[in-house]
Amino acid sequence: MRLLIFGMGYTARAIAARLEPHGWRVVGTTRDGRDGTVAFADHDRVRFEGRQATAILSSVPPDADGDPVLATYRDILAGPTLAYLSSTGVYGDADGGWVDESASVAGRRAGRNAADRDWLDHGARVFRLPGIYGPGRSPLDRVAAGEAHRVDRPGQVFSRIHVADIAEGVARGLSAPAGAYNLSDDLPAPQNDVVTYAAQLLGLDPPPFVALESLSPMARAFYAENRRVANGRAKRVLGWRPRYPDYRFGLRALSATTSPASASAAPPPASGDQR
Repeated sequence: MRLLIFGMGYTARAIAARLEPHGWRVVGTTRDGRDGTVAFADHDRVRFEGRQATAILSSVPPDADGDPVLATYRDILAGPTLAYLSSTGVYGDADGGWVDESASVAGRRAGRNAADRDWLDHGARVFRLPGIYGPGRSPLDRVAAGEAHRVDRPGQVFSRIHVADIAEGVARGLSAPAGAYNLSDDLPAPQNDVVTYAAQLLGLDPPPFVALESLSPMARAFYAENRRVANGRAKRVLGWRPRYPDYRFGLRALSATTSPASASAAPPPASGDQR
């Protein structure tokens, strides 16, 4: 069993770590071929690995010109099982309501929406992911480093997912029917509640409130959407259950290795739908 991963980032490395002990040989690409990966632009090597692959997974988001994997390597996608890490941002704003895989793909980012549809058209398992957190990249790290804040947005809720639960869902999904799967925890919650709980676990005061207008344009766009993501299809079809069914389980598990002193050396936290 051989897996080629386009975009060997934070989440993709967790997926590789989940699969390798079970006999999978995993090869990943990065822009520059760092850390033992293959450079994305090394076309001969990438095509060789793709032709040997049992499965191909892309975690590469679209850019201004579209999906770079589909644009460059569409010719090697016909044989292997295909998987793609997408975003629940494709659903757009639901005014706090629930969305499942039957909801329309009409989010604010047209490129992401188009890539999601294109991978589905290729017969991929498309995993739609909300905010991702995990070791070294969580609200605990932001609070401990003094980089967290709260925003006064009553009624605003978000879904999130621990990176280990993504890895388990993708591992199960590689042998499941093609289609879209939401991988999210069971408790959409206000970001303020999550940040406050992280501070409580660290024995720190909650960070201050800031005005929405003081945030970056990207952060303001994040707060412009309000939805709850349903995960029932992944549970039914994949037999998947999140190990961390809400943020409290996930943050408690992470808190043993997070402190204000250690956070300054942690990598930058992932936000929103970054992969």
